[in-house]
Amino acid sequence: MTAGTALAGCHECHLALRLPHLADGGVALCPRCGAPVHRRKVNSIARTWALLIAALVFYVPANLFPVMTVISLGKAQSDTIMSGVIYLLLHGMWPLAIVVFAASVVVPLAKLVALTYLLVSVQIGSRSRPADRTRIYRITEAVGRWSMVDIYVVTILVALVNLGNLATIEAGLGAVFFGAVVVLTMFAAESFDPRLIWDRAELNDV
Repeated sequence: MTAGTALAGCHECHLALRLPHLADGGVALCPRCGAPVHRRKVNSIARTWALLIAALVFYVPANLFPVMTVISLGKAQSDTIMSGVIYLLLHGMWPLAIVVFAASVVVPLAKLVALTYLLVSVQIGSRSRPADRTRIYRITEAVGRWSMVDIYVVTILVALVNLGNLATIEAGLGAVFFGAVVVLTMFAAESFDPRLIWDRAELNDV
């Protein structure tokens, strides 16, 4: 398909549009919702790198600082993500430990690695396995929100457990950084344009 008959999708209502004679930097309006429609997401690579680097920076304190502090009878115990997982394992709650480990450690780290791989492959002009790389992007985009499970748990516990001197749970600084990591990786996945994967791909490479 030539540039003169290019198709583009609206980022708001996902309507597929034919955009004749629209240059790479051109903008059209969606006839259904009126939102601007671009042939490519504007500054996709630069924006995705910026968000990804910020997420990588926040990922370190997110794992070093405690996400939750339990104060019981005047004694305080702070837990990071990993120490919380270990605590759950030692007390026989391994199903919950697996869920927290997968959602709070494996998924965020996998998203950071996947987005880095996709960005590097696009920038070096790789033609290798574009369909598989597109699947990686779709999975990365879909699972991002599930990393918030740990934050939801902390939020619920902080709201429910407030018994004064008897027992109190407070959110730690690590939870703030971890929430920032999740949000930034979600924005990074959203800003990445998967069509860049196919720009250099030929039919026999699919």
